[in-house]
Amino acid sequence: MKILDKITLVLFSIIILVISILMALLMFGWVRFSTITLLYSEINASGVATNVVLGVSIVCALLALRAIFFSGNSSQGSNEGVLLENEAGRLLISKDTIENLVNTVARGFSNTQSVTTKVYVNSENELKVFLTLMVLPNTVINELSMNLQNRIKEVVKNVADLEVKTIDIRIKNITTPEQKTES
Repeated sequence: MKILDKITLVLFSIIILVISILMALLMFGWVRFSTITLLYSEINASGVATNVVLGVSIVCALLALRAIFFSGNSSQGSNEGVLLENEAGRLLISKDTIENLVNTVARGFSNTQSVTTKVYVNSENELKVFLTLMVLPNTVINELSMNLQNRIKEVVKNVADLEVKTIDIRIKNITTPEQKTES
């Protein structure tokens, strides 16, 4: 989220909070409507206050239009993969490439079957890998997962020069040799 988006969100949250409190005070009878109209007439009588209120209103309207029509994720390449830049240019390593790399590493272990990988990239280009697989019987799952995590981190670092923040492994099932399937 960009800084202007954060400021807009905070500003509108404060405005909505003030309006909500004011409406509650009016409904409970703790503030009379005549007090608000008196405040309005005082602001309207002063030329400087009127200009300030008008300026703030215009800025709020423009920020609202920006938030409605131009919001969204504008960070280049963040949804597609990892964007690396240096003095020579830019390199985009797609999430598909990283997923295929992780799949290749996981399928290299003899006890793994039916490997499915999902890679998430956050705004700081940190990788989170979610690996779902089936294993053969008599597999020491804890040992396999630790070896997989270490090997995946090592290969991704060597091949793509990227750090993997977390690798979450989900063992979907234990297969028998007859159920052996590759996906």
